[in-house]
Amino acid sequence: MHMSDALKVALIQLTTPADQAAALTQATPLIERAAAEGAQLILTPECSNLMEIRKDQKALKVTTADDDMCVQGYRDLARRLSVPILMGSAIVLDKDGELRSSSDSGSATKDARAVNRTLLIGPDGNIIDTYDKVHLFDVELTNGESYKESNGITGGTRAVVADVAGVKLGMSICYDVRFAYLFRLLAKAGASVITTPAAFTQPTGKAHWEVLLRARAIETGAFMLAPAQGGAHEDGRKTWGHSLVIGPWGEVIASLDHDRPDVLFATLDLSEVAKARAALPQLQHDRDITLS
Repeated sequence: MHMSDALKVALIQLTTPADQAAALTQATPLIERAAAEGAQLILTPECSNLMEIRKDQKALKVTTADDDMCVQGYRDLARRLSVPILMGSAIVLDKDGELRSSSDSGSATKDARAVNRTLLIGPDGNIIDTYDKVHLFDVELTNGESYKESNGITGGTRAVVADVAGVKLGMSICYDVRFAYLFRLLAKAGASVITTPAAFTQPTGKAHWEVLLRARAIETGAFMLAPAQGGAHEDGRKTWGHSLVIGPWGEVIASLDHDRPDVLFATLDLSEVAKARAALPQLQHDRDITLS
């Protein structure tokens, strides 16, 4: 492995609280540790700024990224540590978010329409690019749990590949991992590394988390970086944890075997992407077909 082919990454696993100040307090020492140990790219999970499923509480807390103290804290960290940070996602109001007056009380509450947004922050603290989660988690699980992410979140409409730390990085979030066409699109657009920050539930995490990520890596010949939420959260959710780094041949390079806050390190040999895609040139073999 040539040094130019090597990229040291750090995946931050969190049990994010239900407010932005506490979220930043939890994440900061883990991000600082990652930078101190030489990470060239640091990644955090979905909902890094706020784990709050209770609609009334979320409406009071969600703000624009410019006004979100956790988002701004991450930008300050990237600048201070001189390392790019992929904030796996932040629940924020889009630029069109506004304050609305409650009809029954007359008090101002924030518009519940928000986005689930990855923010790729450069080492200068500026935002390189963003990605809004396209596929929203609207399901009823067999254990009785029910989720309707679209109740308050607006889905994105574009795929994103950005340049950072010397690689082309494709972005996805959590439930997106079940939609293979998105990952194929990212790979065909040149992504050699694809990020899937997540807050997987425990039932689906145990059953599907690793196998889906390995499948997406095999199909695309790309590295998969999947920092996860884990543990019991203040809003009642329980998430799977078990953050993963998958190689382009589908092998597990690094993993956490628990759901507690932690840092997962891995060094990616970026030359393995070209080797995997040469061995299985599947990205070149698409055909137009019809259903009859």
